[in-house]
Amino acid sequence: PALSAKTFTGSFGTFDDVMTIDGTVNCTIVSLLILLASGVFTYVFEIVSFAIVGVIIALVLLIATMFKPQWAPKTVPLYALFQGAALGGISFVFNQMYDGIVTQAVVLTVGIFFSLLFAYRSRLIKVTENFKLGVVAATCGIGILYMASFFMSMFGMGQMPIMDVTNSSLFSIGFSLFVVVIASLNLVLDFDFIEEGAERGVPRYMEWRAALGLMVTLVWLYLEILRLLAKLQSRR
Repeated sequence: PALSAKTFTGSFGTFDDVMTIDGTVNCTIVSLLILLASGVFTYVFEIVSFAIVGVIIALVLLIATMFKPQWAPKTVPLYALFQGAALGGISFVFNQMYDGIVTQAVVLTVGIFFSLLFAYRSRLIKVTENFKLGVVAATCGIGILYMASFFMSMFGMGQMPIMDVTNSSLFSIGFSLFVVVIASLNLVLDFDFIEEGAERGVPRYMEWRAALGLMVTLVWLYLEILRLLAKLQSRR
């Protein structure tokens, strides 16, 4: 997740041109279209090597934007371009393992996004302080597990079994399902943070910063759905 309660706080000053919900929606749509086009290009032409390059450059752009949000109008489209290239390569590898899994993951990601957006806008889900604390705590716990698995693999100990996409045990599948739920709930937090940012009257470039936050969460959700579907497919 790349949005938090601190994203839209601080000394921004007074601006005539301020962040709006509609502006954030437009920035998000543009960013997602760039990401989709880049991903489709990499996927169709089977340029798997773009995945590693895309991830590295996208990570650099993400960090730069988080420290310098005023750069967001330029860095976020570039992030979408390189992150899309990475996702295209990753998706191609998964689809080679299990044909049709990418289409399923895309449909589920889009479905979850719009379902939660509707639930949030209609106030079926209330973002209380306890809700925020619960989601943030679970997200931090997942992050610690992923970091531990990463360092284990770096030192030749192999990744944690529950991270293996070929591990079809009920425990491993249950873990992936839990991560998908937490990733989905982070979207609700993003919606709430964006609404709060618009109410604060922060500068307009924060629309792109907010779009970045939504993209990061959607990418995480999509990848976790891919992992979950791969584990389910491996049971067959």
